[in-house]
Amino acid sequence: MAEPEFRRYLVNVESTSTHQLFTDCLVIGAGIAGLRAAIEAAEHCNVIVVCKNSLQESNTWQAQGGIASVLDETDTFESHIADTLSTGCGISDRNIAELVVRQGPQLIEQLLCWGTEFDMVDGCIATTLEGGHSRARVAHAHGDETGRMIAEVLIKKVRENPNIKIAENFSVADLLTNDEQECIGIIGHDRRGPQIIWAVNTILATGGAGQLYRETTNPAVATGDGIAMAYRAGAVLQDLEFMQFHPTTLYIAGASRALITETLRGEGAVLLDSKGRRFMKDYHESAELAPRDIVSRAILSQMLKTNSTHVYLDVRSFGKRHFAQRFPHISELCESFDIDITRDTIPVRPSAHYMIGGVKADVSGKTSLEGLYACGEVAATGLHGANRLGSNSLLEGLVFGKTAGQSACQQAQTGIAHIKHPPIKYQIRHSDRTRLDATDVRNSLRALMWRNVGITRKARLLTEAQEIIRFWQRYVMDKIFDTPQGWECQNMLTVSLLMAQAAETRRESRGVHFRSDFPDADDDHFKKHIEITPGK
Repeated sequence: MAEPEFRRYLVNVESTSTHQLFTDCLVIGAGIAGLRAAIEAAEHCNVIVVCKNSLQESNTWQAQGGIASVLDETDTFESHIADTLSTGCGISDRNIAELVVRQGPQLIEQLLCWGTEFDMVDGCIATTLEGGHSRARVAHAHGDETGRMIAEVLIKKVRENPNIKIAENFSVADLLTNDEQECIGIIGHDRRGPQIIWAVNTILATGGAGQLYRETTNPAVATGDGIAMAYRAGAVLQDLEFMQFHPTTLYIAGASRALITETLRGEGAVLLDSKGRRFMKDYHESAELAPRDIVSRAILSQMLKTNSTHVYLDVRSFGKRHFAQRFPHISELCESFDIDITRDTIPVRPSAHYMIGGVKADVSGKTSLEGLYACGEVAATGLHGANRLGSNSLLEGLVFGKTAGQSACQQAQTGIAHIKHPPIKYQIRHSDRTRLDATDVRNSLRALMWRNVGITRKARLLTEAQEIIRFWQRYVMDKIFDTPQGWECQNMLTVSLLMAQAAETRRESRGVHFRSDFPDADDDHFKKHIEITPGK
């Protein structure tokens, strides 16, 4: 089947007749990385923050687990770096790991000073143990509401800053570029209609892509838009085969998947199969504290062995009062489904959780496109390698949010009169092909990705996935949608195909990427990153 024709923009662009705004720095996204970038850039620049829904709708807001950093005198930077590199399975960037780990304590202390209500013990931030960590270094706020507590403080800082303007419910369709392949802004849509925002520098902080999968912990906004937009604009992508699946999400038929933080396992919870047998010791010496990729595959394997749809997390030893105080959100969640944690076990199974790959960004957050920076989950900095160490994601977002905001601000020229924004006119040819229902395609795509590009993979299924996605693309990518839902479907098709291609290319097993037909790591050929650019 012929490849669908590559399209530079998803919508017609007529810049001279479209409402226009101008800014020094534009931030797309309102998670920890985007908010921290905006705060930093606003020190010396005018900033506009746009987000698809409200500022509260992000993976950061939903993050339970915590933020990892060296906060105890018995811990060391070297230990945290070593754990990060070990979990990354040989392809993490040591320089990036050192940069992120060493900045952690200072930036977390700053969050504390700004008002983040971290859990404290004897006047110090309390820390707990998580899988893959050799020390207890994961800080929490309000037990299992760390992300929300951090986000609330950052949102307050953003709202109070006179140099920052916020545009909620703003759907970005595409990044705009000039003839020199410089990013010069965006075209999008809000309640007033089409909008163009010209920017000296643009920071991409659009988050992850968990919604590409039928089972996911991610909110509805996590559809991979930033990766797709950057790809169409010509930016280099990296590591798209590495999607991390969280081992334990609440599994109740008919209910949306809710994350059950691995801190529970760090504090003594154990996994049981459908026969009530503890099984993790059969798969790894660290049992429940093994890295996430190992625990996810072990759960999947045990489900197949026992012909079950899920396994169980046993927290009966915690005590109801302690559990409610330590994990208030999960306690309320369990009660809402009549799960009594003193006598019942919690049904769980893996779900797509964190996109390790994304837009390639350097130590300053800069991408291959002049004027475009990336930070947070949408970026591929090399920190996580082939597998992310638990609770390093909020840390990376915090560090690279600050770094990208600082870099973009330094690069911005004084005054917006110097922005190169030539007239852009892009017309999409009319297509007579049958129109498929975007909602049906989206649902079918998510099921396909879960089956064929999921926790375990093999060549036949990856090839089949690409064939099916290309078929859908022929009847979806040629259409012009005027709603965000249509653009999301097109973005999801774009990123899913690229992920399947990258997964087929990496003919080995490394970290979260497991090939049943190539079950061993191949350092001779694949101890490296896989990069993708349009037309290559």
